[in-house]
Amino acid sequence: MNGYTTRMNEIVRSVAEQAWREPLLTSGLWFHGDVRNNFYYASYLFAASTDPLYEEELPFDRQEAKRLAEHVLVRVLRLQQRDPDRPMYGHWPLNLDPVPETAAPHELPVELMGSLMAYFHRKYERQMSGHLAAEFETALGHVYRGGFYRRPLTVCNHHEAKYTAAKLIFGQLYGDEELLEDGKNCLASTLERLRKEGMAEYGCLPWFWHWIQAITCALEFAADPRVESDLDELLDELWTLRASYYLKGAWAGAHSRGWPHDAPSDANVLHDYAQFGDFELPADMPRTEYAGFLFREAPERARSLALNRTEPAVVSRALWKVTDEGFRQLHSYAYVTKHYAAGGLWERVREFDNEQLRWMFSIPVRRGGQGNQLYFFHPGEGYDPSGRDPRHQSPWMEVLYRKNVVISLYPLPAEAIEQDAPEGNEVVGVLPEGEWIYEAEALFGKVDEVLFAVYLNGSYEIRPMSGYNLAVCRGSRIGVVVEAVSLEDVKTKGINSLTDFAALMAGRTPVFADEGGLTVEYTGLLHEENLRLAKLAEGKAESSVNGTEITFQQYTV
Repeated sequence: MNGYTTRMNEIVRSVAEQAWREPLLTSGLWFHGDVRNNFYYASYLFAASTDPLYEEELPFDRQEAKRLAEHVLVRVLRLQQRDPDRPMYGHWPLNLDPVPETAAPHELPVELMGSLMAYFHRKYERQMSGHLAAEFETALGHVYRGGFYRRPLTVCNHHEAKYTAAKLIFGQLYGDEELLEDGKNCLASTLERLRKEGMAEYGCLPWFWHWIQAITCALEFAADPRVESDLDELLDELWTLRASYYLKGAWAGAHSRGWPHDAPSDANVLHDYAQFGDFELPADMPRTEYAGFLFREAPERARSLALNRTEPAVVSRALWKVTDEGFRQLHSYAYVTKHYAAGGLWERVREFDNEQLRWMFSIPVRRGGQGNQLYFFHPGEGYDPSGRDPRHQSPWMEVLYRKNVVISLYPLPAEAIEQDAPEGNEVVGVLPEGEWIYEAEALFGKVDEVLFAVYLNGSYEIRPMSGYNLAVCRGSRIGVVVEAVSLEDVKTKGINSLTDFAALMAGRTPVFADEGGLTVEYTGLLHEENLRLAKLAEGKAESSVNGTEITFQQYTV
């Protein structure tokens, strides 16, 4: 049995056991927050109870488990809007409170779930009771006729990736040659655009995994060699992109969008676990989806890149994105080593729901949901003042990325304090749990195999959270310098502990200045480069390395 097959089976058994233990609500479902979770959990429980692959050591009676899974699957399927005269024909509700039968249909559930239903029905139809199989056939017919996927390719995002996959799947299932041809054309256009423009949804979680699942699902149905070839090529592109930013379950660099379960701890890791398997399967799985069922092995070069990092690598890319200001080129940068990674997006761009994380340091995924990201930001629209959801950044930041160092300045104009930031003149830092030494204007930490030096140009307050700490800095002219090194990096410098590191780094304090603009100069420990970042009074930003001005174009392929 291949390693990935073993890991996928482990996911199936783990989710099935959770489903078996989960008490049903009075509605006959497990969850009301998202209808899709009922479908996913019931799928895993059904598979574990009927497939010989999962016979060993299951803590439940298989017949009872199958009856429970079928019950929940039927309940989910019947929540579909099946009146062809209604505008949301073929759709399911998303949030089911207070009464699932009266919940309004929503456009999101069918996007991915519809294709996964087609896959699940085809894979397990023989194990289903006649009643359940008929319910699936009915529901899939309504999905096909409802035609949620009949939309043109415009911005090449995760929604459109799912529409394209659905066109291919339902065109094949129902012998609809016109729909199938539309899907083929959209697939070819998607490939062309990604190669020409790059992935506009950089570090986009969990939606990157919707790309992976939708395209892998379409590959399961592909009968045309041209379609199969294009799907294979697209999956190669997607997994190569993932491998470039991969660090033992962590996603390094900037995130265009992310949910709370991926900041400041990468938690949406099941697809990474199945593919790479170089970290432990976590007990908490916030996005089970179909990671235990759908799999296509990444290209060998991508797997080797992800799993065999020996030397640091710079990953720099240009990408095009449709923004409020029009079609705009953006530039990303990441420095990835075998112990940590750093990087982000050079430019500020507004993302949907203001969910961007513009830069961060990452370390490998840790046990128990402990934070594995370090970053600073000025709070903006959507920020939760409690600190329990450290996302939603304002536009007020200048950055310099250089290998293992990130410098950021937060010169906050009056309008930022008055309008954009609920916490006024606070700049918030996220520090993963570890061993930390707190000094007046510096913080030195050891987190697993990585040492961090964090320098500030003012005082701060530490607020303990679950799995991480917040460093809250106050002022309208904040500057932050962060350098990361591994224990392996600094052994030759006689550093064997955090105390040694703090003593050495205390003598390397950056020089901050606030005359004629906010500036900072810092000479890094590891590469001994003199770095300078300035936000001048007239509004211009400047950055240099060893006295030579740098621009992000120099570091972008």
